[in-house]
Amino acid sequence: MRGEDRTSRLSARQKYALAALLSILVTGSAALAQMSAVPELSGANPPMDNVAADPIPRWVTDDVRKMRAYPEQPPVIPHSIQGYQLSVNTNRCLSCHKREFTQGSGAPMISVTHYMNRDGQMLADVSPRRYFCTACHVPQADTAPLVDNVFKDMIELGVEHAGDE
Repeated sequence: MRGEDRTSRLSARQKYALAALLSILVTGSAALAQMSAVPELSGANPPMDNVAADPIPRWVTDDVRKMRAYPEQPPVIPHSIQGYQLSVNTNRCLSCHKREFTQGSGAPMISVTHYMNRDGQMLADVSPRRYFCTACHVPQADTAPLVDNVFKDMIELGVEHAGDE
């Protein structure tokens, strides 16, 4: 029994209990590690206290198109949308941003991807799954970020444009 492995002397029930205990320890330590890495977002007050709400932030309404923070980011809305109706029957955004109205309004046209169904097939009108604009596009508010952003654009990292050699 000198060269024999100690785990072979354990019964099946003991091996199962040992495996369960080990998995609980590993899962618990991973959860604790994640909890310590998450920044505190709830503020100084205890979460269930009744405190006065912060004033509603002012929307940025300068009509200047903003640079996107990452590839494929939906553009933010650079104007006020207060009072806009977005329902099954009405979409005020499309009165300016739909392809046939952009020349008169001067607004940028919605992407051609908004005219495709989920199979990539082109449609004559805006796809029903792209009809509710504020599901992806949001107005920009003039507020401080909740968490510091350390994102760096490829240009800031020194990556040259293709063909600039």
